Amino acid sequence: MSTEKDRIIIFDTTLRDGEQSPGATLNADEKLTIARSLARLGVDVIEAGFPRASQGDFQAVQQIAEVVGIEGGPTICALARAMKEDIKQAGEAIKPAASGRIHTFIATSDIHLEYKLKKSRKDVLAIVPEMVGYGKTFTENVEFSPEDAARSDPEFLYEVLEAAIAAGATTVNIPDTVGYTTPYEFGALIRGIKENVPNIDNAIISVHGHNDLGLAVANFLEAVKNGARQLECTINGIGERAGNAALEELVMALYVRRQYYNPFLGRDPESIEPLTNIDTTQIYKTSRLVSNLTGMSVQPNKAIVGVNAFAHESGIHQDGVLKNRLTYEIMDASSIGLSKNEIVLGKHSGRHAFRDRLQKLGYELNETELNKAFLRFKEVADKKKVVSDLDLEAIVNDEIQQVPELFHLELVQVSCGDNARPTATVTLRTPDGEELTDAAIGTGPVDAVYKAINRVVNIPNELIEYSVKSVTEGIDAMGEVTIRLRHQMRVYSGHAANTDIIVASARAYISALNRLYGALQQEEKPLHPQTVAGKQ
Repeated sequence: MSTEKDRIIIFDTTLRDGEQSPGATLNADEKLTIARSLARLGVDVIEAGFPRASQGDFQAVQQIAEVVGIEGGPTICALARAMKEDIKQAGEAIKPAASGRIHTFIATSDIHLEYKLKKSRKDVLAIVPEMVGYGKTFTENVEFSPEDAARSDPEFLYEVLEAAIAAGATTVNIPDTVGYTTPYEFGALIRGIKENVPNIDNAIISVHGHNDLGLAVANFLEAVKNGARQLECTINGIGERAGNAALEELVMALYVRRQYYNPFLGRDPESIEPLTNIDTTQIYKTSRLVSNLTGMSVQPNKAIVGVNAFAHESGIHQDGVLKNRLTYEIMDASSIGLSKNEIVLGKHSGRHAFRDRLQKLGYELNETELNKAFLRFKEVADKKKVVSDLDLEAIVNDEIQQVPELFHLELVQVSCGDNARPTATVTLRTPDGEELTDAAIGTGPVDAVYKAINRVVNIPNELIEYSVKSVTEGIDAMGEVTIRLRHQMRVYSGHAANTDIIVASARAYISALNRLYGALQQEEKPLHPQTVAGKQ
């Protein structure tokens, strides 16, 4: 039986740091959907959000703590600046969880102290034990992070960490906040902490890092070799700027190369026991879910979960794989839950067979979600005749999105051709229940549809990204559309799937506009965790 010292704890921050990606804002229901998927995946800790950011974020963390943070489930963590009000709100939000954690932080690099915090090292050394101690009044499980640790003076960092652990921090997290360090430097930093913080054995060493130089995963793996036992990461590597270390890459690196990493965790080199608690067969489904709900598309050549990750174009590679897959594949696609494009259902299939197949694919839908998905399945089956697993995933991911349906697409009709002016007519049902119809001419059918929708909705916005891809091969394949639009410096995403790409494009646009309209109705700008407004 492994212990926390000889295994790697996976701390997922998709719902906190990942959500800070421009356009990736999630509502409470979407966060809960992802949290449930993360629990099935087997992550040890879910950083569910930053409760002080807004009332909506507080309620989302609280709901996840109550629904997902059940006995035997993941630890539910809330982020808090080293401020009493932040910590109090975090403590209240995680209260329903069987296992809760407060993650508090303050910067320690000189550049942050001088220009952001306007505080001295002495000030920080006084704040850290006080705030960690205050966090302990809400939960025994308190994590402390010295923000921008990778650019902090090591000697000062050692002092701060010692003070945090003495005050009761059970985990100390070492963040490469700006993605600046290299693997050798990061490994040396962790090794230095192990050697120079007297009470370090009383806490788990964690690492957090951004991918600005494309080194986050490599940095983390080097940290593991030098004593780090918790990795803070996100699904698909999403996050601010260039993103975070990708959970799927870290987990599969530790899975495929576990015999290499075993000795660094005090294990027998030949042990085949996994180094994490992750159910790797849930990786692909979780990746797809996060991509669809956030509107953050996965690049085709993305390691582990990209569509090309297990594809072979070269004739030499194809020949080798046909003879023995180990010639060019270091892992089996099934190990991440990527099933073959097996045709499983048709238009005559019933609800029972539909539900059964979804359960085998790892989806647990309530009755309302099942009804919506089944109606879409029947609609697709009438057009495609046969429906694959990938089609089912696209249908479910499209239907379970919890974007409030403020505007609803009732009709979209286009006219276009080689010598015709692309024209679109749309009918929308407004939040007031009124049906409005308008038409527009565009440079192409999608442009015409979007212009017609804008004439009805009448909310200024700028379309900054439009992407379309097929779910499966064939002329009757479902198409997935992801769009991102900007309004007053904030980005909103939308996603939809349909056998008709024009319809999918219209629905994706309506999805993004509903997010935008909902945000305008709330008129609440969430606080960023790195904002220093407020008193200590």
